[in-house]
Amino acid sequence: MARPDPPEDDDAALFRDAIGEVRRMEDAPPPPPRKAPPRPRARMAERDELDARSEFQRGLDALEPLAAGDTLSHRRDALPARAFQRLKRGQYAAQDELDLHGATAAQAEGLLRRFLADAALHEYGCVRIIHGKGQRADAGAPVIKNLVDRLLRQRLDVLAFHSAPPAQGGTGAVLVLLARRR
Repeated sequence: MARPDPPEDDDAALFRDAIGEVRRMEDAPPPPPRKAPPRPRARMAERDELDARSEFQRGLDALEPLAAGDTLSHRRDALPARAFQRLKRGQYAAQDELDLHGATAAQAEGLLRRFLADAALHEYGCVRIIHGKGQRADAGAPVIKNLVDRLLRQRLDVLAFHSAPPAQGGTGAVLVLLARRR
């Protein structure tokens, strides 16, 4: 028997007519929720970081440690000698400063890396890092001063660095010229 045409204003009847016969589904329990897969790890990045840290440590071990009164000095070939002389005389104004007094070697490394990243972000040209002279070091070699020297030498964004003039901290601080981001 055919259904009579529904009246135009009965929405429920129009809907039932449009979908046709309905059959009941069997009552099957829903599948149990699946355990979320483990989050992927960046194994290559972790290995690169580990390699970089071990190479950094080898660099620390291989070089002769600096003494408390030694001058920190390094210049990349791309920097003109005249600009390096200006840095040595303290003629560049430091746009920011980091004081590492009281930090452990691990803390100092993290602080220094974040400081240099922030300096690059702000496009600073010259910064001052106060590492102290390390005269109270147990083994005689100033730990933080040597750490700063090795870390700055490895960074491509560091054009040059030199111990500050006496009025700006002497051999307890270093002025750093940074490359501009391109």
